[in-house]
Amino acid sequence: MHLSHLSLFQFRNHREAELALGAQVNCFTGPNGVGKTNLLDAVHYLSLSKSYFEPTDTHNVLKGEEVFMVKGTMATDAGDDDLVCSVRKGHRKVLSRNRKEYERLADHVGRYPVVMITPYDGQLVLEGSEVRRRFLDGLISQFDRAYLDALLRYNRAMAHRNQLLKQAWKNGGLDRSAAEPWDEQLIQHGEAVHAVRKSFMEELVPLLESHYQGISSGPEQVKLSYRSELGEKPLRELLNEAWSRDLAAEHTTVGIHRDDLLFTLEGQPLKRYGSQGQQKTFLIALKLAQFDLTAARAGQRPILLLDDIFDKIDPQRMRHLLQLLGGGRFGQVLITDTDARRMHHVLDGLKLDVRFFHMAHDHPITSETLESTVAR
Repeated sequence: MHLSHLSLFQFRNHREAELALGAQVNCFTGPNGVGKTNLLDAVHYLSLSKSYFEPTDTHNVLKGEEVFMVKGTMATDAGDDDLVCSVRKGHRKVLSRNRKEYERLADHVGRYPVVMITPYDGQLVLEGSEVRRRFLDGLISQFDRAYLDALLRYNRAMAHRNQLLKQAWKNGGLDRSAAEPWDEQLIQHGEAVHAVRKSFMEELVPLLESHYQGISSGPEQVKLSYRSELGEKPLRELLNEAWSRDLAAEHTTVGIHRDDLLFTLEGQPLKRYGSQGQQKTFLIALKLAQFDLTAARAGQRPILLLDDIFDKIDPQRMRHLLQLLGGGRFGQVLITDTDARRMHHVLDGLKLDVRFFHMAHDHPITSETLESTVAR
């Protein structure tokens, strides 16, 4: 599986762009602000029907315009799939495959898996639990549609339950039985989500630890732990115990929506005790573990998007990535960097089909195929 063609219309800072992509390595170079990262985000839209960076779809429309459209052709073993994602202000997002519009965007998730590594991943370490849950949910949802369905149903039930709790003060209180139908849905779907998360983490953690050791070649011990209230008590018991607190807070205070991932280095929180280099190494290892597990579960290698990471890592970490890249571990890879000379130096020696796309302000994208790097 690989993306053979990409077309953008009024997406972010691109008025129009059209690219023919190679099946192996595609490198976008140019100064900051020309839209390199936006090209990767367009690929993310086609794969997962959403932006990696901006959750509000209309914020991705070119300034002063009303609509954006991203098109792509995905080459698969079964043939080419034509994908179109469009957003118009004031209308719902539309995603189609081979001219057939999806009724539910969730039905598209997982068909074309993708993994992105970017400097913005630092938020996983530095920000709150919601960011880490979103990462975990997005990862699992790419290859487990039942999980995504259970998660969506849980969130809908919680929204209804929270609405009841908010209205309780107007009505002078709320009888416990009024929330029981929503409790039953929370229990059913929440416990299903918890079970999958727990099982998934048991597979992810060893891969993370292996990649961290491979990148760092150091003695540090890293851990990734899954924290959930459901690991201590059944959700039914938690909901009953928290009823008075929920009424006072006017929202549901227990459940899987409070789960978190704990990153540690030598037993201490990575956020507080890890250096910038150690944090970057942890995040790259985490994303490579994500790639391995997604490939195994989905039965196909995800598209790998590397956004400006070679400028942020030392030679040792770069060597590990290049060894994986040159060893054919990945399928299609899209890379951005500000330094074309550096990327030629890094990629020219690989026995892969490498294509460079040079970008500049107010100029169309130009490309070249490095025939000397094609394996013979």
